Amino acid sequence: MTSPSTSSFPSENNGGRDDPDVVIPIELPDDFNITQLMSSMEERLKSVEKTDWLLRPSAGRESGCIFKVPQLLVEVNRKHYHPHIVSIGPYHRGRQHLEMMQQHKWRYLCDLLDRTPSTGPKLADYLQVVALGEEKIRGCYSETLNYLSKSELVEMMVLDGLFIIEVFSRFEHFAQNLDDTIFSSEWILPQLRLDFLRLENQIPFFVLQQLFDMSKPSREDTNQCSSLSKAALKFLNYVVEQRSDKVLEQFFNVGGVHLLDLFHVTFTAGIPDPPRENPPQSVELIGTVKKLHQAGIKFKKSKATSFLDIKFCNGVLEIPHVIVDDYSIHVLLNFVAFEQCYKDCDKHITTYAAFMNCLIRRPADATFLSEKNIIENYLGFDEELTQFFNNMSKDVGFSVIGSYLQQVFKDMNEHCNNVWNVQWAGFMLKYFKTPWSFMSASAVLIALLLTVIQTVLSIFEINGPQERSGGH
Repeated sequence: MTSPSTSSFPSENNGGRDDPDVVIPIELPDDFNITQLMSSMEERLKSVEKTDWLLRPSAGRESGCIFKVPQLLVEVNRKHYHPHIVSIGPYHRGRQHLEMMQQHKWRYLCDLLDRTPSTGPKLADYLQVVALGEEKIRGCYSETLNYLSKSELVEMMVLDGLFIIEVFSRFEHFAQNLDDTIFSSEWILPQLRLDFLRLENQIPFFVLQQLFDMSKPSREDTNQCSSLSKAALKFLNYVVEQRSDKVLEQFFNVGGVHLLDLFHVTFTAGIPDPPRENPPQSVELIGTVKKLHQAGIKFKKSKATSFLDIKFCNGVLEIPHVIVDDYSIHVLLNFVAFEQCYKDCDKHITTYAAFMNCLIRRPADATFLSEKNIIENYLGFDEELTQFFNNMSKDVGFSVIGSYLQQVFKDMNEHCNNVWNVQWAGFMLKYFKTPWSFMSASAVLIALLLTVIQTVLSIFEINGPQERSGGH
């Protein structure tokens, strides 16, 4: 038997290669006890099933949909992922700076129960319904929630869920709630909208739906808030760009895994991925605005309603108008984080981020798109806009192949690789870029044309008389 301080490996000489059973002993350091190490690792292996997972093995599947944002992304855009005034769910529960809104959750719950008719649901009914789905709720979070007892988890779901529903309901009757601190303070509602759309600040949609359905007797006008999705979208509609009910009504009866997912769907639905190629062909990234412009590509503001609807045809790149401000960047960054973590959702926002990052590498690129009215910049200087688009796709996994803009990338690269397009664009930019260069080029062409005419006339005058005299 091999001693604890030695180990055996196949011999490296010819005999060892010919006979794999032949081993030679290897002396290990005296302070290395392999038996003790094996015993320690075997004990650890036995405890794997009891691990308090920071990332569950099931995270990212259809059920596991609420994540901690990856640290790589947090380091780049920390303030955009963590709640500012209210915690929803377990990840930021108990944070001191969120205590103010925690008090208002209890106030809203008290108000809801007070106005509930005697035949309506009691607090015990809400707790019981949520308790029945406790295991399913835990499975929705990427991290193990063993630090929360069943009672703590159920209380948190009921308190947070009914608070969200109360906010939606009161917003429907905004004029009647102006004496409510949350609605009378102009800074609170915008921050609530953002906090409701942070990836780390979610509770499962099915919990919200159960509480919404149960609480109908407690709401003033159940017809106006006929569905949870309708109430949610009407409240959240002011974050990125205000869209009409006609645009949103197709989603009034659509659910999601949580509120961020529901809002995400309203932007990405209906945008098809390109047909899959077999085998897939490699597609390169595109150049910056400056390089594309030098290759003769024209930039035009699109009339499309979705900012994702980018088209390229006959040398013209059409990009829809997009507003970039302090609110929209929070939502877009959380969309990208969600797409990075959850496999069962479209990756269209990530694709858009990568596309815009290719275009905008310098402030001059951002200035150009702003002048074309493609980007409406409320961040301040173009340097800040450039930094946002650079950070939006930093440390983000992305592949052009299979993305909804795959064909756009491919067609633009083909245009830029066409030597004639580049040379013609260079000529146009050199001689027709400004009125002065146009006038200069025109003068040169006119002078050249006059020179040619003068030369022809001179030849005619010289040869003309000779031909006439030769005819006599």
